[in-house]
Amino acid sequence: MMKKIFLALFSVVLCASAFAQAANNTTTTGTATDTSSKAKIKFELISHNFGTVIEGQVARYDFKFTNIGTDPLSLSNVQASCGCTSPKWPRESIAPGASAVVTAEYNSAGREGNFTKNIFVYSNGGDATLTITGIVVKEAEKPKSVIIGN
Repeated sequence: MMKKIFLALFSVVLCASAFAQAANNTTTTGTATDTSSKAKIKFELISHNFGTVIEGQVARYDFKFTNIGTDPLSLSNVQASCGCTSPKWPRESIAPGASAVVTAEYNSAGREGNFTKNIFVYSNGGDATLTITGIVVKEAEKPKSVIIGN
């Protein structure tokens, strides 16, 4: 009986240990990080508010980042939360100490109102979520000429 209790307790401890170790290799978004790489991505800002955008304009913002690690940094993928936002990013590796940008372009055509969009950056130096916000308004109509008199 004592052997069974000891074996059951040992199994629980072993499983808990394995689970804890697996949990340490994930980020807050649940994405596994590359623990063998010594690259590290650091953005100057992770959010940008465009303020008021005239409907139909394409709003652009460059999110500057630096590789503060000791290995080359590679962005494996950058994805936007919807089709109205297009990210652009460097496909070549970023050397340690070097900087580059992820450009977010928001197409406001037909999208009047408030917006909040996310851009998800995946790299060997960690992952990041960038956010753009703003308000899309219709362009003010030009006043019509009024003729007074004869």
